Amino acid sequence: MYSLIRPALILFVLLSAITGVIYPLATFAIAQVAFRAQANGSIVVRGGKPVGSALIGQSFDAPRYFQGRPSATAPVPYDAMASGGSNLGPSNPALIDTVKHRLAALHAANPDAPGAVPSELAMASASGLDPDLSSWAALWQVPRVARARGLPLAQVRELIARHTQPPSLGLFGEPRVNVLALNLALDDVRPGVEDNPRR
Repeated sequence: MYSLIRPALILFVLLSAITGVIYPLATFAIAQVAFRAQANGSIVVRGGKPVGSALIGQSFDAPRYFQGRPSATAPVPYDAMASGGSNLGPSNPALIDTVKHRLAALHAANPDAPGAVPSELAMASASGLDPDLSSWAALWQVPRVARARGLPLAQVRELIARHTQPPSLGLFGEPRVNVLALNLALDDVRPGVEDNPRR
């Protein structure tokens, strides 16, 4: 009996050490060396204080800021501990009503915006935490932001162009803008000043 139990116990201890101690420590060490910012939450610091994460969206309700994708987390929006979509199907009346309400609010807040509302501004992402927008969704909001800040339209568009990231590896996705980074850059701009000397 002991001859059967002994190898099982040894294997249990070895696997526990490998998967419970060695592997997690190795993963942690590699992440801290190779991907330190991402491993620690990609925290964005402004004036010595954390203002958010480049990986998680947040609410920007004031007209002077670009708005990101709606959050699907509840009851607190953009809650990283509750990441996930609403799981409502496209024919679900609750989803249809929610999108209609969002579209009406977007049209009311952006009466001078060109064309139809980009769908990503009315529907949450699968994670409910998406920090990025397509460059088109950002450009659609330019008239409202420019009017609220007293800035020329061209200056706000140029700011978007400077903060637009290409598709991942040049292939995956589409050009995108990190909403937090864009709004922080907006706060550095003053009416009548083309470029911020700190950038």
